[in-house]
Amino acid sequence: MRNALIASVLATRLIAADGCEPLGEPVLEPATTTCLGVHWIVRGDDDGDARVAVAWREKGGKEWHDGADLWRVGKGHHVAGKGQALAVPDDARLFAGSVLWLQPGADYELRLNLIDSDGGGGERTIAARTAVEPLAAKDARLRYVKPGDGGGSGEDHDPWKGLPAALAALTPGDVLLMQKGVYPPVEIAISGEPGKPIILRGLTGAVIDGGGAARVISATGIHDVWFEDLELRHGEYAIVAHESARIVMRGCHLHGVDYGLTATRDKGTEGFFIADNLIEGPSTWPRTKGIEGARGIQLAGVGHEVCYNRVRAFADAINTFQDGRCSAIDFHHNDVSELTDDGIELDYSQRNVRCFENRLTNVFQGISLQPIYGGPVYVLRNVLVNVPVEPFKLHNEPSGALIMHNTVIKKGSPFGVYGEPPIRNCVTRNNLFIGYGPDRYGTSFDMPMQDCDFDYDGFGGGPWANFCKWNGTKYPTLAAMSESPIHHHSLVVDPQTTFATPIAAVTDENVQRAIGEDVALAADATAVDAGLALPGINDGFAGKAPDLGACELGVAAPHYGPRPKK
Repeated sequence: MRNALIASVLATRLIAADGCEPLGEPVLEPATTTCLGVHWIVRGDDDGDARVAVAWREKGGKEWHDGADLWRVGKGHHVAGKGQALAVPDDARLFAGSVLWLQPGADYELRLNLIDSDGGGGERTIAARTAVEPLAAKDARLRYVKPGDGGGSGEDHDPWKGLPAALAALTPGDVLLMQKGVYPPVEIAISGEPGKPIILRGLTGAVIDGGGAARVISATGIHDVWFEDLELRHGEYAIVAHESARIVMRGCHLHGVDYGLTATRDKGTEGFFIADNLIEGPSTWPRTKGIEGARGIQLAGVGHEVCYNRVRAFADAINTFQDGRCSAIDFHHNDVSELTDDGIELDYSQRNVRCFENRLTNVFQGISLQPIYGGPVYVLRNVLVNVPVEPFKLHNEPSGALIMHNTVIKKGSPFGVYGEPPIRNCVTRNNLFIGYGPDRYGTSFDMPMQDCDFDYDGFGGGPWANFCKWNGTKYPTLAAMSESPIHHHSLVVDPQTTFATPIAAVTDENVQRAIGEDVALAADATAVDAGLALPGINDGFAGKAPDLGACELGVAAPHYGPRPKK
């Protein structure tokens, strides 16, 4: 009897440990215009079989739409070597994820259902609203400034003379129209208010010239200040905005600088909106100087959106940074090229960082994830052309990358990663990898691959001595992958018949490719209908199944770079 009681108690404890229960409520992260991110800490689930199903609908709607399950963050993988990590108890697990492709400024309901066959669980429904693109109020007060050394009233007939005079008199909600002329570098020490920003807007010919100073604009520790339609030039940094919030930079031209926008100290750094800018650096193609320091956009913090920018001639076009928080950030519809280190660098990202529908051309390394801390970090529907080394740079023990529906066109091995630290808990699906010319492998990984799931991808080009190298084992052909843990549903494509408009082979990575290769698929391409349906990722595909690569057959290509002015 006593032994039976002990056995019963032990069984109950085992079930309790394998089962799960919420540890607090799910947390809604800062919204962007098209994405909503959440995370939820769950206690128990020692056997790792719990899941959080996601559904969403517009507020007041009847139909629920399935999203992707929340991502199960690898145990302990969320702990950042540098930066700020969530506090997750040792007996708990972190789930996180995003609902994608939503409408701006709309109200939604998100239903999260924690499911575990071992018992426990729970369901929560939370209300959320996507952000709207920040626009000035139509009735905002207009003030005026021209170059000078003081004086004026700020009226259109009597502008302030010089930015210091104007900045001393502006109040939240004002729009400062900067008249044609060259202004010296400036420090911004004033702030607007939420919903009542102070806006510095350049009229045609308005230039702030750093004259070789360290900073063209210094804007540290401020909030609700916007920079629009300005030319910023001739300084080491165009704008430095550490520890700032709700900064907008839109329609600006930055050039003659080593760094464009920099905000890499996170003490309340959040809510930047960076769009429709032309940002040009000092670097040249091909790479001849090793790793340079020049960067187009560098951000730490949360809730940023970086979109529709044209960035060229830096080491990296766009970076996340290793100070404090790095989550709930979107990079989309950017057009970046001639980058001598990484095209888009998502290093030190924690969770719900989303990189989608960008075009990268002539980039030494493509999209960097070295490291990322648990994820999910979404890398979706990007086009990468002429990447001499790795299209996806998975170094320094990254965990939590979801690499899906990307098109890569390059010389040599189309998808290899070279290094020693393991890659953990990463997934690829529905990518199209084209690599021209002979190489050792079609796809290879020098390091240990831990809990990674790569499948449903297409590979073209070669010839390759072996198709794949995975955890030290070489697989000579795609057919041999049936003996491996990966690529059971992947396929080989013919680069000559894959695209509707033939693409010239990449035979010399030092030759600068033109921007705007047409990567639309041919109607009879092997890649058509060859992908896996992924709820919340590729809903609404046109055929029997999703297509491989960034572009679905019959769907217009995205707009990359600055949008036409309305």
